[in-house]
Amino acid sequence: MITHPATTTHRAVPAEQRAEFGIGDGLVRISVGLEDAEDIIADLTAALEAV
Repeated sequence: MITHPATTTHRAVPAEQRAEFGIGDGLVRISVGLEDAEDIIADLTAALEAV
């Protein structure tokens, strides 16, 4: 799962406070399970190359 904390989990937190926490507007959070690390890297590389 990929989320954008500034507009999801921390949307109610003021921008100044998010910045203090290190949660900038460009931050994305990637949550993975038990997949093999090489598989995750390959999937992310393919996705980024597609955009």
